[in-house]
Amino acid sequence: MLETLLGKQRILEIYLNNVEWGEGIFGAQAAARHYFRVDAARLSPLQAARLAVMLPAPKRFEKRPGSAYVAGRAATIVARMGAVELP
Repeated sequence: MLETLLGKQRILEIYLNNVEWGEGIFGAQAAARHYFRVDAARLSPLQAARLAVMLPAPKRFEKRPGSAYVAGRAATIVARMGAVELP
């Protein structure tokens, strides 16, 4: 239903600005500041990938953001970034 009113890019923007990345950490900007001490616009590809990996279960991963699982999945995402075509 949302796609009839909004484009996919706008839906993603709204989601990323509101999603919870940990206890009381809402939005990509807050997550970037909390985990990496930088603005979201200045995240490196690896830092952005680490945040993306956390999204399915952020409260679980916030306790161990540097876990082997997060690091491994983030490395896979970074390796595939070059092959993705953005709309």
